[in-house]
Amino acid sequence: MNKNILLMVDVVSNEKGVEKELIFEALEAALASAAKEQYGDESELRVAIDRETGEYETFRRWTVLEDDSEDFEFPERQIKLSYAGKEQEGAVAGDVIERKVDSVDFGRIGAQKAKQVIVQKVREAERAQIVEAYQDRVGELISGQVKRLERGSVIVDLGGNAEAIILRDHLIPREPVRPSDRIRGYLYEVSPQVRGPQLFLTRTSPEYLMELFKLEVPEIAQGLIELKGAARDPGLRAKIAVQAKDKRIDPVGACVGMRGSRVQSVSNELAGERVDIVPWDENIAQFVINAMAPAEVETVVVDEEAHAMTIGVSEEKLAQAIGRGGQNVRLASELTGWVLNVMTTADAESKKDEENQSVLEMFMEHLDVDAEVAGVLVQEGFTTLEEVAYVPAQEMTEIEEFDEQIVEELRNRARDVLLTKAIAKAEQRAHAQPAEDLLAVDGMDEDTAYQLAEAGYATCEALADLATDELLESLPDFGEERASKLIMSARAKAYA
Repeated sequence: MNKNILLMVDVVSNEKGVEKELIFEALEAALASAAKEQYGDESELRVAIDRETGEYETFRRWTVLEDDSEDFEFPERQIKLSYAGKEQEGAVAGDVIERKVDSVDFGRIGAQKAKQVIVQKVREAERAQIVEAYQDRVGELISGQVKRLERGSVIVDLGGNAEAIILRDHLIPREPVRPSDRIRGYLYEVSPQVRGPQLFLTRTSPEYLMELFKLEVPEIAQGLIELKGAARDPGLRAKIAVQAKDKRIDPVGACVGMRGSRVQSVSNELAGERVDIVPWDENIAQFVINAMAPAEVETVVVDEEAHAMTIGVSEEKLAQAIGRGGQNVRLASELTGWVLNVMTTADAESKKDEENQSVLEMFMEHLDVDAEVAGVLVQEGFTTLEEVAYVPAQEMTEIEEFDEQIVEELRNRARDVLLTKAIAKAEQRAHAQPAEDLLAVDGMDEDTAYQLAEAGYATCEALADLATDELLESLPDFGEERASKLIMSARAKAYA
């Protein structure tokens, strides 16, 4: 019988590629589980198998507790200290006392129970091996064979008992995938969970596009060309930004390849997705112009504070600049990280004039100056009182129309207005305190919480009850996306 144990360990270890020690531990657990039927489910048992001979022994175990311990509830596996001393000299609370008992005959163990325990241990070991093998490969391209389709997701056989899953949302829309097809994906997560899939691939992320270019373009692998970012509308269109480290290299031409061979290979892998290769530029305005291709940009107005740009194009090119369903401008925005507003050049100029007029009137009102002085400030690029108050005086004295006396007076007036506003804001905040639950909303900061309280929404529940357009009526500077996120976070907290 002991030889049967050793033989089983050898067979399972060789078939599953799992260490023998794990099989021994599984058998010990199975024997202990079977022995509980004889000694009681509440008892604690340990089985020790000799790794050389296959012989095994069973021990019953009790944990030592103080005589007056309130935790003494299970006499089947606990023992009071006064009795433990009789079993084991020098025993103290916390020790474990063992007594050898009769073992269950291996041949009489419920075969199904033993099999279940062993299979579970083997499966856990296999999953641990897969995690260990792939956890350092996150960020790589992984290839395999489609094993089956499961509720819209794809299970990929990677070989060596390893499987990966491509969730429905990470598959290229309308791409035909059939069992036995070879498929490639970007490994973005390795999950060590005991149940469920462990390896997650994607075919829709910008990182997947970038890794494909690394495969196709040797200059990228050699470090001569750097990929600065990518944006995708999976299966339809993508933009990727490239920069040459060596000025003698044309990064766009290298990525396109002879007669478009390289970019075509990438496009074929992405189910025909059209890829625009964009030259990266440290001048953000120029980078945006490049990213808007093939549309020709005529004017760019940068709003640093809002991290946005107004793009002016000719009326004939407006549809092309925006793209079908806003695709071109959306991808350009994702690639550059700036909010892009596209309009005709005439509209852009009109908007700029309106903004300049608004700034001019603000300067006239708050600085108590005439239109001429306010116009000079606008013309020189000043847009806020803070800029007038705190830009170095030397920069302002270099303006032809201003002397030192005018500059000093303008700076003092701007500072006085800002100080008055700060005092008024402090007084207002003293009477509008945000509740603790509002401050605890995800994505909330103190300044935002005070703005909400001042607008009459001082609690998490008050914010949660709002619609996005209602919040924007009171606080239009929040923007639709930010307002929506705050409301959703408040609802998650208020109605949890």
